[in-house]
Amino acid sequence: MKEGVLNFLQICFNYLMITLFTLIVLLFSTLIHEISHGSVAYALGDSTAKEEGRLTLNPLKHIDPFGTVILPLLLFLATSGRGPIFGWAKPVPINPYNFRDRKWGALKVAFAGPAVNFLIGLVFGLFCRFFSLPPILLGLFSIIIIYNFVWAIFNLLPVPPLDGSWILFRLLPPRWDGLKIFLTRYSSFILLFFVFFGLPLVYGAAELLYLFVCG
Repeated sequence: MKEGVLNFLQICFNYLMITLFTLIVLLFSTLIHEISHGSVAYALGDSTAKEEGRLTLNPLKHIDPFGTVILPLLLFLATSGRGPIFGWAKPVPINPYNFRDRKWGALKVAFAGPAVNFLIGLVFGLFCRFFSLPPILLGLFSIIIIYNFVWAIFNLLPVPPLDGSWILFRLLPPRWDGLKIFLTRYSSFILLFFVFFGLPLVYGAAELLYLFVCG
C-alpha cells in the first residue's frame, strides 16, 4: 500500500515537473522570438525596441497578461495538461520607417523570429540525432524542439499580426490588395478559429519536422 502511494506521488511529481518545464520552454521560445525581431530591427537602424528595454530575456518585460499567463493556464486546465498548450508574448515595437533597408527591412524583421525558432529546434534536434542522450534529457530536448517548431510554423501563417502576414503582404503584387484587406479585416476571427481548430495541424507539421531532424 505504502509503495503504491509513493509510486503515485512520484508520477504526480514527474508530471508536474514536465508541465512546468513545458511552460518555461513555451515562455522563452516566445521571448527569444520577439527579441529576434527587435535585434534585427536594431541592426537595420530602428532602436525602438532597445529604447523601450525589450531586447532582454527578462520575462517581465515581455509578458502579455492574456497570451503569456491566462491562455496557457486555461488550455492546461481544459486539456488536463495533455495539450496543446499555447500562448504568446507582447510584440516587440518596431518602426519600419527607421530601417536603412526600406525595401526588404520589414521582411527581414518578420522572418527573424520564425528563423530563430527553427534554428533552436534544429540545434537541439541534431543533438538528439547524433548523441546518445539519457532518456530524461532526450525527453526535455524533445519538448524544446517541438515547441520551437510549433511557434515558428504558427507564426508563418499569413494572418495579421503574425509574421507570415508581413512576409505575404511584402511579396504580393498590388493586384492582390483585396486579399490583404480581407485578411486584415477578419484577422481576429481567423486566428480565433485557427487556435481552436487548426492547432493540431501545426503540431502535426512540427512532429513531422521533428522526426525528419531527429531521425
